[in-house]
Amino acid sequence: MGFLFKRLQEIGKALMLPIAVLPAAALLLRLGATDVLDIPFIAKGGGAVFDNLPLIFSIGISVGIAKDGSGAAGLAGGIGYLVLVGAMSAIDATLNMGVLAGIISGIEAGCLYNRFHNIRLPEFLGFFGGSRFVPIATALSSIALALVFGNVWGTCQSVIQGIGEWIIGAGAVGTFVYGVLNRLLIPVGLHHILNSFIWFVFGEYTTPAGVVATGDLNRFFAGDPHAGMFMAGFFIMMMFGMPAVALAMYYAAPAAKRPEIAGMLASVAFTSFLTGITEPVEFMFMFISPVLFGIHAVLTGLALAVAYSFGILHGFGFSAGFIDYIMNYGLATKPLYILPLGLVFGAVYYAVFSWAIRHYDLPTLGRYEEEKMAAAAEETRTAPAEETAESGRARQVAAALGGFENLLVIGNCATRLRLEVADPELVDEGALKALGVRGVFRAGKNVQVVIGTQVEFLAGEMKRLKNI
Repeated sequence: MGFLFKRLQEIGKALMLPIAVLPAAALLLRLGATDVLDIPFIAKGGGAVFDNLPLIFSIGISVGIAKDGSGAAGLAGGIGYLVLVGAMSAIDATLNMGVLAGIISGIEAGCLYNRFHNIRLPEFLGFFGGSRFVPIATALSSIALALVFGNVWGTCQSVIQGIGEWIIGAGAVGTFVYGVLNRLLIPVGLHHILNSFIWFVFGEYTTPAGVVATGDLNRFFAGDPHAGMFMAGFFIMMMFGMPAVALAMYYAAPAAKRPEIAGMLASVAFTSFLTGITEPVEFMFMFISPVLFGIHAVLTGLALAVAYSFGILHGFGFSAGFIDYIMNYGLATKPLYILPLGLVFGAVYYAVFSWAIRHYDLPTLGRYEEEKMAAAAEETRTAPAEETAESGRARQVAAALGGFENLLVIGNCATRLRLEVADPELVDEGALKALGVRGVFRAGKNVQVVIGTQVEFLAGEMKRLKNI
């Protein structure tokens, strides 16, 4: 299970690289649309990304899985995808794996790169050794995969299509189940895998130009009038529910502590409202009260189900924040309904969380023990004066993780460090939380530490310091 979790964690992390391209593409697509600036070449530029999502996913995932983020892995991923779909079309021209072909090709190329990027060949084949061997190996393995998928994918395609049709046809029930599972997978960072099927695989729409778009997100931006059912409800939760949770934690703290925590809570609440990044808020209560997080998952499912029941269809290129709400307003159906429904859900979130924090005396922000707050202040004071603030914080976080020598792999996704440690027992969760870390999740030697949107800079500095 530890091995499986590690591999799934790697895939979830790798998915974030190609997904990070979508906000820019969606922005171009919307700015160039006829109902916004009406500039066709800008819209075409954004549309080109959505038209080539499988290839982008194959390149991005392979780079994300590669140990050193090598461009050779990305090249191999692109070649693997082209060989796979080209060879499959020769077997059966009706087969269409969509983005899933890109995901499989990316995983294949990334794993082959990690295995063969330093291979040595006989002298007369020396030119093809090392990283140059990876695209060759990927092309050959893609031929083998094409032979397999070319003969079995017809059945798999029917099964996946049937699952997608059930989820879409289940209406409110389908959106509720997806919303609950989406949140429950957040702690282990595997929600990206679920999302990739819902957003990029299930459901099919053919544009007037004859381009086939699959998945709720892809179909939404392709102009499918029925897409957006699996995204609309997230605007209710992210723009209103999470800020309400931050407000509940603020008023649950002692009055003397509120000025100290106001800035942090305002920051994470505004981040959720504006951009739809919710993890900084969620990890403040996720492990303190699993029951409370379960309630949050159910409320998220209800938000999606209610949005569907009201006929609301909306979508996002990045996440369900105010920026995407405004930018994609013209493509949405009944988007104004999100505002009053959001206020209602915000009130429910505030009431439930306020009651639970006080009733169960949960140690949310501002309610930690005094010694932890003092320890955080002391560690901040002891950072070397000649170091930058980022270097000092990187050393403190590394020390709480057992030191740089305990860190075997340092990586990150949008908001969290993704680490592999030599000895999990050396990880001091209390020290990490005293440093402002918003949550820690462990599965064997794999550790995830929620930092926030600045995590990439921290991970980069930790890598630099470890290699000094």
